[in-house]
Amino acid sequence: MSDVKRIKPSLSKGTRDFLPSEVAKRNYIFNTIKSVLRKYGFEEIETPAIEKLETLTGKYGEEGDKLLFKILNSGDYLTEIRNGKYEIRNLDPKEITPLIAEKGLRYDLTVPLARYVVQHQDDLAFPFKRFHIGPVWRADRPQKGRYQEFYQCDADVIGSNSLLNEVELTKIYVEVLSQLRIANCKIRINSRKILEALAEYANCKDLITVITVVIDKLDKIGIEGVKTELNKLNLSQVQQEKILALLQTKTLTELSSVLGNIEKGKKGIEELNLTFKNVNSKNLFFDITLARGLNYYTGIIWEVVCNDVQIGSLGGGGRYDNLTEMFGAQNMSGVGISFGIERIYDVLEELQLFPENITQGVKVLFVPREESVEEFTFQQVQLLRDAGIAAEIFLGNVKKQKQFNYVEQKHIAYLVEIGGNEVQSGKFRLRNSQTRDTEVDLTTDDIISRLS
Repeated sequence: MSDVKRIKPSLSKGTRDFLPSEVAKRNYIFNTIKSVLRKYGFEEIETPAIEKLETLTGKYGEEGDKLLFKILNSGDYLTEIRNGKYEIRNLDPKEITPLIAEKGLRYDLTVPLARYVVQHQDDLAFPFKRFHIGPVWRADRPQKGRYQEFYQCDADVIGSNSLLNEVELTKIYVEVLSQLRIANCKIRINSRKILEALAEYANCKDLITVITVVIDKLDKIGIEGVKTELNKLNLSQVQQEKILALLQTKTLTELSSVLGNIEKGKKGIEELNLTFKNVNSKNLFFDITLARGLNYYTGIIWEVVCNDVQIGSLGGGGRYDNLTEMFGAQNMSGVGISFGIERIYDVLEELQLFPENITQGVKVLFVPREESVEEFTFQQVQLLRDAGIAAEIFLGNVKKQKQFNYVEQKHIAYLVEIGGNEVQSGKFRLRNSQTRDTEVDLTTDDIISRLS
């Protein structure tokens, strides 16, 4: 072993390890979301971490393509290039990449969903209600709250135009946030139809895309920044004033008096009114300034924020009409929402909202006082396991303090020590590791009954 090169243990940038306690907390979030989604009829799917580059490329814009993690082909492709098998005229990455990489790590869960639906459409029941929780990868520069590997959780309904899907997804947000005990939050809701009507009202329909981008920056640059950005678009003073005045609108009733005569505006207001009628929540707010920069949204859009923590959005989504078009299939309308797992974790951690016993896996630890009673102790542990109680045996003759540290670090609720007397009598002491209270003269059956 002396000749083995020693490597300092380290992680690839933008990735993280998770301790058992952290995994338990993350699973709490995952399981909470899953339980609500399953109650609403959503089914879980999985797709490979690896997709063909032709599936991924061109779906996220030029900047997104630069952030794709590409996987080098196996084999000695460099020799083939040197031997002239491929003619490379210049060093353009677009020309070189197909020669050395045919696959990449998935960038999000939406494009794999589109591919999945088209590929398996004959095997799926429509409307198709699916959710997917899994890691995605982006070659972004790591910084606080931004990683190169992180988890996404998406829920989508494919193949249905009914607005009741939007109602259900809104209620899912309300229910998940309630179960996670994130009380002081806002579920912001708007419609891209209303934003289109806003552009029509200001007589600049052709600028809807750039105007949406400007409005989407409002939280970051403020109203004065929006004025500056609108001015750059060469809009007249009247046009700018119309847009800015509408951005001050607080209620759908107020908005209806201005945009109600424009077909897109009327439709968007009706959609939102239907949602508010069927979702009774103090956390749901209409916000005309909500734009969401993705251009494929065509109807209602959402964004979830926590008022108690400055961390950005905890989720978002919207209606889109062209999901499967990218794969040459008949268009299927869809609507979906996402949950920001990493940010939700940080909110629950900062506000101390995780349940106290969340990391408790093993319920009771049995400690043999000497090696001669280890087999007997193991037999008692196995009886508890057979009864469905998580139990563990601490092997090795070590000081009591180390045993207590082990119990504390693993958040084990109870401790049972076994020596020769316990083997003789078949009676044990059950010690509460938190209160230090002890129950004596318990049989194994008594302990099982006590902890079941």
